[in-house]
Amino acid sequence: MFRGLMHSALGGRHVADPVHLSHRPSDSRNRRRRGPRHSLLARTRLPVLRRLLARPCRRAAGAAGAAVAVCAAAAGCAPGAGGRPDEDLGGGEASLALPDLSAARVGGVDGRVLLAVGVVICLVGLGFGLVTFLQMRRLPAHRSMLEVAELIYSTCQAYLVRQGRFLLILWVFITAVIVLYYKALVGFGWGRVGIVIAFSLLGMAGSYLVAWFGIRVNTFANARTAYAALPGMPYPVHRIPLRSGMSIGMVLISLELLMMLIILLLVPAQVAGACFIGFAIGESLGASALRIAGGIFTKIADIGADLMKIVFKIDEDDPRNPGVIADCTGDNAGDSVGPSADGFETYGVTGVALVTFVLLAVDDPGLQATLLVWLFSVRAAMIVAAWAAYALNSAWTRHRYARAERMNFEMPLSTLVWLTSVLCIALTYLTTWVVLGAYGPGLWLRLATIVTCGTAAGALIPELVKVFTSTRSRHVRETVKSSRQGGASLNILSGVVAGNFSAYWLGMTVVGLMTAAYLLGSHGLAQHMLAPSVFSFGLVAFGFLGTGPVTIAVDSYGPVTDNAQSVYELSRIERIDGIDDALRAETGIEPRWERAKLLLEDNDGAGNTFKATAKPVLIGTAVVGATTMIFSIIIGLTDHLTTGIDRLSLLHAPFLLGLVTGGAVVFWFSGASIQAVTTGANRAVSFIRGSIHLDSDAERASVEDSRRVVEICTQYAQQGMLTIFLAVFFATLAFAFAEPYFFIGYLVSIAVFGLYQAIYMANAGGAWDNAKKVVEVDLHMKGTALHDASVVGDTVGDPFKDTSSVALNPIIKFTTLFGLLAVELAVSLTEQGAGRLVTGLSVVFLLLSVFFVHRSFYAMRTTGAAGEELDSGEDEGPEPDEGHEAPPRGQDLRARSTEHVAGSGARRERARA
Repeated sequence: MFRGLMHSALGGRHVADPVHLSHRPSDSRNRRRRGPRHSLLARTRLPVLRRLLARPCRRAAGAAGAAVAVCAAAAGCAPGAGGRPDEDLGGGEASLALPDLSAARVGGVDGRVLLAVGVVICLVGLGFGLVTFLQMRRLPAHRSMLEVAELIYSTCQAYLVRQGRFLLILWVFITAVIVLYYKALVGFGWGRVGIVIAFSLLGMAGSYLVAWFGIRVNTFANARTAYAALPGMPYPVHRIPLRSGMSIGMVLISLELLMMLIILLLVPAQVAGACFIGFAIGESLGASALRIAGGIFTKIADIGADLMKIVFKIDEDDPRNPGVIADCTGDNAGDSVGPSADGFETYGVTGVALVTFVLLAVDDPGLQATLLVWLFSVRAAMIVAAWAAYALNSAWTRHRYARAERMNFEMPLSTLVWLTSVLCIALTYLTTWVVLGAYGPGLWLRLATIVTCGTAAGALIPELVKVFTSTRSRHVRETVKSSRQGGASLNILSGVVAGNFSAYWLGMTVVGLMTAAYLLGSHGLAQHMLAPSVFSFGLVAFGFLGTGPVTIAVDSYGPVTDNAQSVYELSRIERIDGIDDALRAETGIEPRWERAKLLLEDNDGAGNTFKATAKPVLIGTAVVGATTMIFSIIIGLTDHLTTGIDRLSLLHAPFLLGLVTGGAVVFWFSGASIQAVTTGANRAVSFIRGSIHLDSDAERASVEDSRRVVEICTQYAQQGMLTIFLAVFFATLAFAFAEPYFFIGYLVSIAVFGLYQAIYMANAGGAWDNAKKVVEVDLHMKGTALHDASVVGDTVGDPFKDTSSVALNPIIKFTTLFGLLAVELAVSLTEQGAGRLVTGLSVVFLLLSVFFVHRSFYAMRTTGAAGEELDSGEDEGPEPDEGHEAPPRGQDLRARSTEHVAGSGARRERARA
C-alpha cells in the first residue's frame, strides 16, 4: 500500500500490503539506493539553490549562519550540490527539500526579498516587545509591593530552573529515539541527524525562553498594576496588564516566525525538512512538558490556598497563608509559562504542517515556491495588523477612559480582538492579491477567503466564550443563583451545564467555518493540488492564529491581574505607619484604599474571562491543524490518494477501533491530570494547615514555609507530568506499530474527543471561577455560606480549565507529530521482514503505556485519615516529604484553626525564625 514515500511522512518505498511487501524498480535517475527505497516524488524536485551560501546576505548571518553551513556541509549539502541528494533517503519530512524560492516572482521582485522584509518585521516586533519590557521595569511601584513581586519571581525562577533540567532529561530521551530512527534505521549521515537534533534543541529552547520572558514581564507588571490602583482610577489598572501582555505576544510570535524564516532563507534546501521536523519536535516536547507541569503546579497551589478561606475564614490573599506565594507562582507557571510555550509551539507546528502539505500535495514547483512565500508573507502582515490594532485601540481607550471613574474592563479587550481581526482580514486579502494575483482570482480570492474563515473564528470564539464565562453572562449569574438555593452541589451542576452548552455552540461554530472553507476549497483548488479540503482546513487553523500577538496578550492579561490583587494584599501597604502622608509627599497620590481593592478585583474578573477566551482558540487550532498533519500519513498510505481509500472507512475494522481507542485515552488523560492535582493539593493542604500561624500578632507566613509549598507543588507537578507523558509516549508507539489505519483513526479520535472535552472543561471552569468573582465583587458576600459554595465550585473548576483542558492541546499535536515518525519506523521494520518484531514491540509498548496509566492513579493516591481508614492498608501514595511530618490523623480543620487562634508562642517564634 505504500508507494513513493521518500518525501512523504512514511518514507520512500512502495508497500503493496502491510504484511507482504513488494517494490517497484527505482527511477533511473536515482544514482544509488539504500535497500529497497525509492521515490516517485523525486522526479518533481527542483535543483538546490547553488549559490545559497555564496550570497552576500549570508555573511550578515554571523555565527548562526556559519554554524548552519557547517551542519549542512556535514550533511552532504554543500553549495553546488544537485537538486537531489546523491541517494534517496527515507525519513519522512526530514527528507523534504524546499523549492527554489526565487522562482516566486511578485511584480518582478524575488520571493526571497519578500521573506527578507518579513525578517525585518520580526526584528521590529522583537524590538517592540523588548522596549515595552524596559518601559515596564521603569514604572513606579512601592517598595513593599516590589518586595512581594521579587519574592514571587524568585520562586518562579526556581521553578523554571528545575523545569529546565527536567526538559533536558526528556530531550536526551527523545534525542536517543531520533538517533535510533534516523541513523540506525533510515541511514541518515551524522550531519543530517545532527541537524534534526540541533533544531529540536532550538525549538525546545524557544518554548522555554519565551516562557521565561513571559514570567519576567508579568512579575514586573503585577507590582506596577497594584501600585497604579492606589489613586482609584481604572484606566492605569487596565493599561499595564495589556502592555505587558502585548510585549509577550509580540516577542513570542516574532521570534517563532523569525526562526522559521531563517530556515527558509539561510539553510540549504536539502536539509530544510530536517530543520523543520527537528524544530517542531522540540517545540512540541517543550510545550507538552511545560503546559502539563504548569497546569498541575498552579492548581495544586490555587486549591491549597483557596481551601484555607473556607477552613480558617481568612481572605484569599491573607499574608499569613504560606500557600499564597505558591498560588502567585502558579499563576505564572500555569497561566504564563504554559500558554507562552503552548502558543510558541502552536504557531510553529501549524507552519510546519502547511509547509509539508505544500511540498507533498502541489506538483508545480513554481506554485510551491509562491505558496510558501505567500504563507510567510501573510504571517508577517498579521504581525503588522496586530501592532496597528493595539496602537489604535490604546489611543481610543485612553481618550475614553483616561479620566473615567468607572470602566468596563472587558470592553477594551473585546474591541482589541475585533479590531485586530478586521485589520488582519484586510491585510490578508491585500497580501494574497499581491503575491498570488498572477494566478487569477480563482486562486488568490479563494485562499484569502478561507484564511478569513479562521480569522473570523478567532474573533467569534472569544465572544461565544464570554457568553458562558463573563461575570456579566447569564450562565455565570445562573451559577450564582443556584449556589444561593443549593449550595456547592447546584453550583457545580450549573457550571457543568455552562460547559456542555459551550461545547455545542463553539463546536457548531467551528464546524460551520470549516464547512465554508471546505466548500471554497473543493471547487477551486483541485486543479492546483491534491486533497484541497485538507489544505483548506490547515488554512483555517492558520487564520485562527492571525490575531496571534493579541490572543497571547489578552491571555497574559489574566495572570497579571490575578497577581496584582495578591501583591496588593501581601504587601500590607495600608498598615505601614504614615503611608498616606508619605504617598502624598513623595508622589502626590491620594490613596483610596477600598476603591483600589475593588478595581483590582473587578479587573481580575476581566482577566479570568479573557484567559478563558484564549483556550478554545488554541485547542481549536490544534485540532484543525492536526488534520493537516494527519494528511502526511494518509498521502503515504494511499499512494497520493490513489489506492487503499476504502481502508479509511468504518468498514475497515482497525480504523473503527482506532476511533474508539482515542476517546478512551482522552478521558484517561483528563482524569490522570486532575488526579495529579488532587494528590498534590492534598499534600499542600496538609503542610499549610500544619504551618499556618493565625495568632493575633502574626503578620505573614515565613519565606521558608512559602518556598516549601512551592517545592511541594513542583515535586508533584513533575511527578504527574512525567507519568502522564510516558503513558502518552508509549501509547503513541504502541498504536502506530499496531496498524497504520488504526493509528489514523486514533489520531482523528483524540482530536475530536479532545476538542469537545477541552471546551467543556475550560468553560465550565471559567463559569465557576467568575461565579466566585461575582459573589466577592458584585455581592460583597465574602465569608458567607454562598461564598463557601462558590469557592468549592471554583476549586473543582481550577483543574478543569487550567490543567486538563489546556494540556490536551500540546498532547494532540505531540502525538500527531511524533506519530509520523513512529508509523515510518513500524513500516520500515515490517518492510525489512521484521513484522513479528513490530507486533511484539506494539504489545510491549502497550504494556508500558498501561503500566504508566495504572501508576497515574495508584502511584498518585492521596494520603490522610479518611483515605487510610477506607484503604486496605496498602500505602501506594507518595511518601510525605522528608523533614515534614504529616498532619495528625482525623484532626478537624476547624479545630485546628481554633488551636492556632488561641495562641501558640512556640509556633509564632518558629515562624519568625
